[in-house]
Amino acid sequence: MPPFDDWNIIDEEEEQELQDAAFFEGKRDVILFCIDCSESMHELRDDPNYEDVKTSHLFTALEAAMQIQKKKVIVGPNDSVGIVLFNTARSSETKNHATEIKKNSFVYQPITPISAPAIQELIQLLDAAREDPDLLKSTFPPLTRNKMPLGDVFTSCNWVLRDGAPKTASKRVFLITDDDNPHPGSKQLVTSARTTLLDLTQSGVQVEPFFIATPEKPFEPSRFYSSVLLPNVLNDEEEDTGVLPESISITRIDDLLSQMRFHEVPKRAIFSIPFQLADGFVISIKGYGLVTEQKKGTYKYFIDLGDRMEVANSRSVYVDEDQQAEVDKTEVVYGMALGAAPVGDASDDEGEGGDTICRAVPLGKRPFYTADEISSFRTLDLEPSIKLLGFKDRTELAFEDNVKHSVFIYPDELKYSGSKRTFAALLKKMIEKKKIGLVLALTRRNAAPVFCAMLPQAESGEEGEWNEPAGFHLIPLPFADDIRAAPLEEAFRAPNEVKDAARVWIDKLCVKNGTYPPDSYPNPALAYHNAQLQASAFREEFDPEAFEDLTRPKYDMIHKRAGNLMKEWKRALLTDESANVVPVTTGSKRKADVSVDEAEIRSKHEAGALAKLRVDQLKDFLKSKSQPVSGKKAELIERVGDWLDAR
Repeated sequence: MPPFDDWNIIDEEEEQELQDAAFFEGKRDVILFCIDCSESMHELRDDPNYEDVKTSHLFTALEAAMQIQKKKVIVGPNDSVGIVLFNTARSSETKNHATEIKKNSFVYQPITPISAPAIQELIQLLDAAREDPDLLKSTFPPLTRNKMPLGDVFTSCNWVLRDGAPKTASKRVFLITDDDNPHPGSKQLVTSARTTLLDLTQSGVQVEPFFIATPEKPFEPSRFYSSVLLPNVLNDEEEDTGVLPESISITRIDDLLSQMRFHEVPKRAIFSIPFQLADGFVISIKGYGLVTEQKKGTYKYFIDLGDRMEVANSRSVYVDEDQQAEVDKTEVVYGMALGAAPVGDASDDEGEGGDTICRAVPLGKRPFYTADEISSFRTLDLEPSIKLLGFKDRTELAFEDNVKHSVFIYPDELKYSGSKRTFAALLKKMIEKKKIGLVLALTRRNAAPVFCAMLPQAESGEEGEWNEPAGFHLIPLPFADDIRAAPLEEAFRAPNEVKDAARVWIDKLCVKNGTYPPDSYPNPALAYHNAQLQASAFREEFDPEAFEDLTRPKYDMIHKRAGNLMKEWKRALLTDESANVVPVTTGSKRKADVSVDEAEIRSKHEAGALAKLRVDQLKDFLKSKSQPVSGKKAELIERVGDWLDAR
């Protein structure tokens, strides 16, 4: 019989067509920068990066918004960004705009897709402001009396997002201010701000604050914002849970951009499906990927029309080779090789190594299946969901069971009311009883259902550090075929003296706090590629020498910290007898290279000896020349000969 997975093999292109990608296509990111323009934000300070240059908190906030947009030109060209300034006397020109922008707020950049001209306009404003420090204050004059109510700020943000943001996008507001108490002693304005913020969040908008604090003027969220902005935690009761975490308060203005980069990538859910706890008892959850690979952006094809370049739209077409006619995709069926032909019945035309072996199908039997049937085989006719099967002790989840990256699941209150409360109750009890859940999970259409362990995680984190949210880790469990017994052999063990000598210099080179921050060390090849594209998009000259590879080891620092300790360890290693023993290994046979080049095939064609080549060699040659590879050996020989005669 053929391998088990042969029936499930579909070309990558066809695989994508069978998938239901409707959920992923509409997920775009929208960021609205909401920046305070009060007098304290305009106050001039010494620029830490340039000598004899003045800057301000407003300038730094606009520069951070510009840097985020420049990065999104490469990594998120389909996303949208906007900038709203509040507490300014400048009014928005919204005569022909169907919005209700509140007074003392100015829409500097409406919600629009990322574009180089809009970013260049902001760059020109910042360059001019660097030459004339008072330019921003004259362009966006601050209010001199009462400040704009924060409720009106959220209302303006809501209207800007309604007008420009796609309905299916993930919408976020980056609130930047240095005033920790904009409305002292006014409970009415606090209530109004909280009410309008609730309207904003119910429309699917998430507000992420960036509070600017300086040594001269510390920022205390408890004075105002802890009553308006509440941390997003799982809580059984609708009540205040305390002040906001200190991690959102920026102690140095230089940290504004680095803090934004952590929040720059939205937490996009990779699936949103029902979670069945029992018959008739269903809540809704969302799944978030914890590890993802950053890749180069997809490229596009362009057509040169002489005076302009236009994007070429590509599409897949299925063609009947015999009739040379286009075939509708719905008429395409999928087949498989059903076993091997009996010995002696193989056709001589197929030759040695032929992979076109098939057998006759009895009358009335159909070994071909439609795309819907293959999808049914994979999903077992199940709809995307997670079904709770039972519980196990936490100790029964072994380390070797973690063979794939887990997915973090979190309740979704929008689809099923009460999901958050039910989810929190289940999480609390499983943590108390030290249990894990066993579930059957089908996270998307056309995927195969898998058994998973549902590992509870309580919220944790110290003050000023990143918190781990409360939720479940969905860990795919291995099947019996995935488990292999590792060959255990007796190895040479280093003595304790060598181990202790190595442990000393390893401790000197460990990462700070014992955790590796991936955001601080981007992929150098990808960063170099994006830097070139960014320079090209803004018509800037790219300097390869100025590119810094943050992953390059700092050898001077390494030698300074652990150089002498490494030398001592090497001396101990040289005196260890077990370190100088070379284990005897048996050799392994290498598979012979059976490929032939074009020159050899052409010589055989001229000698009329193409029949001496095997079927796989003929197919490899035709595939390299983008020619069809179907048919028997005689057809392949004829096709190779025609191609060589034409050239």
